[in-house]
Amino acid sequence: MAEKNTIQAAVIMGSKSDWDTMRPASETLKSFGIAHECRVLSAHRTPEALVEFLQSAEERGCQVFIAGAGGAAHLAGVVASKTLKPVFGVPIESKLQGLDSLLSTVQMPAGIPVGTLAIGSAGSTNAALMAVAVLALQQPELAQKLEEYRAERARKVLESSLD
Repeated sequence: MAEKNTIQAAVIMGSKSDWDTMRPASETLKSFGIAHECRVLSAHRTPEALVEFLQSAEERGCQVFIAGAGGAAHLAGVVASKTLKPVFGVPIESKLQGLDSLLSTVQMPAGIPVGTLAIGSAGSTNAALMAVAVLALQQPELAQKLEEYRAERARKVLESSLD
């Protein structure tokens, strides 16, 4: 999405190799019609560019951030330290099967919260659904779409058979 576009959410990842894990967040946001932008920005390698992007995103209406990172996984924490908007962290599978990423993301000091989701693509999808739920607080049409999404998921479970 172009830099000047209005967005409601942003999906940020620490490196391009994280895209396979973070793509479900983008796809989920897209399925709900949520304008968003996806970027590769590193807490360690591009901290100034990260801060500039966060400011730009907020100026363009961004209400929620989803940040995925592996290893040291400081991206979500740095994002949370620079915004008052909700931040959802997605631990990316890494050398320790993502446990290192999970612990780095979830162990934030009191006062700088990061909502931490599951390791991997399930966490990416759920981070987007959490973003939808946050945005739905002010957008009743999103609440309706979220209700329909959940009803469809329930219907599929009830229609499944074991034969």
